[in-house]
Amino acid sequence: MRSGGAAPGMAAGAMLKHRRTALERVEKFVSAAYFTDCNLRGRLYGASCPPAALSCFQSPLRVPYSEAVRQPFGPAAVGDSFGPTWETCWFKVELSIPPAWAGREVHFVWESDGEGMVWRDAQPVQGLTKEGEKTSYILTSCLKESEPHSVTLYVELACNGLFGAGKGTMIAPPDPDRRFTVSKAELVVFNRDVYELLVDLEILLDMAQLLGEENQRSFQALYAANQMVNVCDVTDPATFPAARDLAAAIFSQGNGESQHTIHAMGHCHIDSAWLWPYEETIRKCARSWVTVIRLMESNPEFTFVCSQAQQFEWVRSWYPGLYAQIQDYVAKGRFIPVGGTWVEMILPGQGDSGWEWGCPQEPSPRAWLGSRDVLCPQDGNLPSGEAMVRQFLQGQRFFREQFGRICSEFWLPDTFGYSAQLPQLMRGCGIGRFLTQKLSWNLVNAFPHHTFFWEGIDGSRVLTHFPPGDSYGMLGRVEEMLKTVKNNKDKGRVNHSAVLFGFGDGGGGPTQKMLDRMKRMRDTDGLPRVQMSTPDRLFSVLEKESSQLCTWVGELFLELHNGTYTTQAQIKKGNRECEQILHDVEVLSALALVQNSSFQYPASQLQRLWRLLLLNQFHDVLPGSCIQLVVEDALQYYAEIRRAGARLQEEAVQSLCGDLLQPQPGHAEGTLVLNTLPWERTEVISRTGPAGAEVLALVTAPSMGYTIVREPLPPPQPVTVVKQEDGSITMENGVIAVCLDAMGRLTSLRLAHSEREAVADGCRANQFALFDDVPLYWDAWDVMDYHLETRKPVTTLLKPLEITLAGGLRGSASFSLRVGKSSTLTQEIVLDATCPYIRFLTQVEWNESHKFLKVEFPVQVRSTNATYEIQFGHVQRPTHWNTSWDWARFEVWAHKWMDLSEHGFGVAVLNDSKYGASARGNVLSLSLLRAPKSPDASADITQHRFTYAVLPHQGSFQDAGVIRCAYNLNFPLHAVPASRAQCPAWSAFSVSSPAVVLETVKQAEDRPDAVVVRLYEAHGSTAVTWLQSSLPVKEAMLCDLLEQPLAKEHLALEQQGMRLSFTPFQVLSILLVLRQ
Repeated sequence: MRSGGAAPGMAAGAMLKHRRTALERVEKFVSAAYFTDCNLRGRLYGASCPPAALSCFQSPLRVPYSEAVRQPFGPAAVGDSFGPTWETCWFKVELSIPPAWAGREVHFVWESDGEGMVWRDAQPVQGLTKEGEKTSYILTSCLKESEPHSVTLYVELACNGLFGAGKGTMIAPPDPDRRFTVSKAELVVFNRDVYELLVDLEILLDMAQLLGEENQRSFQALYAANQMVNVCDVTDPATFPAARDLAAAIFSQGNGESQHTIHAMGHCHIDSAWLWPYEETIRKCARSWVTVIRLMESNPEFTFVCSQAQQFEWVRSWYPGLYAQIQDYVAKGRFIPVGGTWVEMILPGQGDSGWEWGCPQEPSPRAWLGSRDVLCPQDGNLPSGEAMVRQFLQGQRFFREQFGRICSEFWLPDTFGYSAQLPQLMRGCGIGRFLTQKLSWNLVNAFPHHTFFWEGIDGSRVLTHFPPGDSYGMLGRVEEMLKTVKNNKDKGRVNHSAVLFGFGDGGGGPTQKMLDRMKRMRDTDGLPRVQMSTPDRLFSVLEKESSQLCTWVGELFLELHNGTYTTQAQIKKGNRECEQILHDVEVLSALALVQNSSFQYPASQLQRLWRLLLLNQFHDVLPGSCIQLVVEDALQYYAEIRRAGARLQEEAVQSLCGDLLQPQPGHAEGTLVLNTLPWERTEVISRTGPAGAEVLALVTAPSMGYTIVREPLPPPQPVTVVKQEDGSITMENGVIAVCLDAMGRLTSLRLAHSEREAVADGCRANQFALFDDVPLYWDAWDVMDYHLETRKPVTTLLKPLEITLAGGLRGSASFSLRVGKSSTLTQEIVLDATCPYIRFLTQVEWNESHKFLKVEFPVQVRSTNATYEIQFGHVQRPTHWNTSWDWARFEVWAHKWMDLSEHGFGVAVLNDSKYGASARGNVLSLSLLRAPKSPDASADITQHRFTYAVLPHQGSFQDAGVIRCAYNLNFPLHAVPASRAQCPAWSAFSVSSPAVVLETVKQAEDRPDAVVVRLYEAHGSTAVTWLQSSLPVKEAMLCDLLEQPLAKEHLALEQQGMRLSFTPFQVLSILLVLRQ
């Protein structure tokens, strides 16, 4: 027992204190490693006892509770190991609490390598994960005689860790044979008074260490902690209150009014698939969220934000009891849905990176789809504009239906960059606020703001906040609060910021200790003011302080993870194809709905397919930064979209044109040609000839409609293909002329009636190049700038260029190359009659390791900027490296096209499934394939088929029709055998201005008698256009992206159609109510 008094003859308080020894004295007093026989930490737990019985049942499946408890359980013991990876073990734990523990707080402690869930009375009650600092379940806070002393619990153990089961490192491919050990299972007495003292001392110790020797408050905290050690006798709890009073005296000294205010919100970022499969994510959600509910029961001020509609839907479907509790706390304003999208858009990684470039440490890392429909966080770069709209549409509708409200904040803490079109899409979905933090990962340039207005390409602005602590997974520590204030780049403009606390990426979420730390920092002099808050409270304060905020215009480009534009090429191809399939099914189904009153629009089937596609646009799936199990799931979902989409398309065509498809006696067979794009097209198609063979035909199809073709059009000028004496081949179609060498490279490309050469002097275009591709750590994610120093042209010819089609409607030539050590590339170069571009049909047998394949087009064009298509528009990026902001964009993303133009002339490169690109100087490069080995060792090692094209043009890319050509390449005409020879062409929609694209036609979500059409201005101009339709439109009104009519925005129905006015890159949605 310590008296705390002074020695005889010595004045009280006269002891000199050495700062270092005082600090280390307190550290050892609370240490979990040193002196636990006599320090405070060693008294955290009292008596303990093992379970009365422990038994288990193991399955390779994720067996639900109701099924698991009926299985035969065998004996198990602490120290046993279970596995292999991805299996599930159910433990039956029979507990008997000693009567002597009456009046004590009793915990069940469970420690294992796997993730666990405690079940009690057939309900999940607590998530358990050692990595997430949750290893106990509170049985009772004060054991009463009336309480049952015999308790049976079940523990569901997943044979994977919080971050999967990487072999050796976190992002390595999973170890399929890993075993998971149960290292502790026992009942313990928990000494709450010891715990509270430990938290007090931890906060004081952090203040003493982190505020610094020059800070008076640092010494006050240190001296208080030192005196607490003096006062506290760890063997006598009666001394604890006096020690706690010393801490309370420090914590009760408040701040001044000018102190920075931190808005703390519980958070648990859960990647919907990453280092674990979709199926496991469902359980991660339940484990994390049930723990949040337990915390809310005992912490009435605690608030928690959750951002993925998909994950809510999973829990609703598989854990209805837990979901009912969540709904209750949502209604109380404490469990707060945010985000507004089905899934978070693309990017992996823990917000608070613990690694450095060149010497990477292991960073703190970051579902079963079943038969349920689901949605989650989406990539911010690669999904199409319409897919982004559907993320918001599905997410906001879910939140409205389930919780009675839509989200006003777009919450995207973890994705690989942010398209410049996002502000307009947010605004169109009722969102004016945006939170993320991923740009803190920038490799080169520190982003200059934490709170600012973000302005998109159309001029829309949203209030944006990056938590200055640069993390979405804080732990509620003093260091993080101080960093939040120090790091804030908008000091003097705003005095409020967010802290998101809780383990994330693999789930876990907040802990009681995090909450208790921040309670002590609520209003403590020397520290920022910390208050539990909500997104609405934070942004409402920021809006009031916003008059001095700066504005960032254009994309928020992440200077990292730009390998994700190319990794897992099959996923990229599946995404692009399925976006096209769903577009076409919706257009054809909407037209069939109008033409045939008996046709049932497949709304529920389309919703299911859209949700599958949106799920795969999660920010670790579409980017390709996931394990092989996830890739396999994703490819299965794409296959399902293709299968179901083909069936729905066939049904729509049958309903739309059924009478044209029936055999008609006396009529020769024709071809029904359908065009789902909003402009007339004249193209060469392949159709079935009289003898059943595939034959070519030049056809003209009306805008968004169909026609019957019996006699194909003669080409204005046939394609000519000529092999020269030197082995080169020339092709010409009256529009463009090309000369190819024996390796398929373009030695010349020009407009047919012009001497203007597109290929740079002395260069070859369509030149393949192979690069070494070894990043510093994030294998599937990163391609580093130094890869450009390792360029090796691909020059090993396996089969020289030979003519494969001699001309007429189509000319082509093919060749084969050896690529790297063990890969081959075969390409057919195709020129069609009337076509302004030449296509490159490419097949690659890819079997490389850490290599990067690109194709290059050095062109005779000089411009300081290249143009790249993004969602509903385009952006320009520099072709030079003047500044660090320029060279940090050595690898960028684009959608269907990129273009380099000078005044009067330019060259565009189009593609059907690629996203990575670059333009440096006069060289346009399209990124084709990578070969990373983590986290999927087999990434991209397969056969690939893709097409790209090159288009030389006079004038600007806008006037030359580059945008329409890229659409044509990606949305081929549909040719269906038909019998009826005579039928007038029918067009459902057309748009008078070439600057405006009609992107979407679909049935309205809530009005079966209406269709929604979505258009956007694509040239970057102010435009007026007429939307013409042959549909029986009764009423037309503008609506937002959630399909809610805008007040006083009815459109006049005139003879020319509907007059629409656009500002640059503006997106307009129109609700067309149809006459029955």
